[in-house]
Amino acid sequence: MSQTARPQPVTGARVCSIISFVLSAIAILFLPIVFGLAAIVLTVVGFAMGDKVLGKWAIPVAVVATALGFFLGYLAMS
Repeated sequence: MSQTARPQPVTGARVCSIISFVLSAIAILFLPIVFGLAAIVLTVVGFAMGDKVLGKWAIPVAVVATALGFFLGYLAMS
């Protein structure tokens, strides 16, 4: 007998983590001080609300994307 996996319900914590990935991608190219910090804050909020699985990946992604955005902005201005 085969069993199918049930989809997990989407919670507010999961939504925060997913939005932080999107903001991290935006922070690489546009306004890393705004979008990067928003991504970091949303990641911490999502992690604190209980999304430990995506949260442990989203935190370093948000930090690296923010740093990369600052670096690319520096290269573009110099």
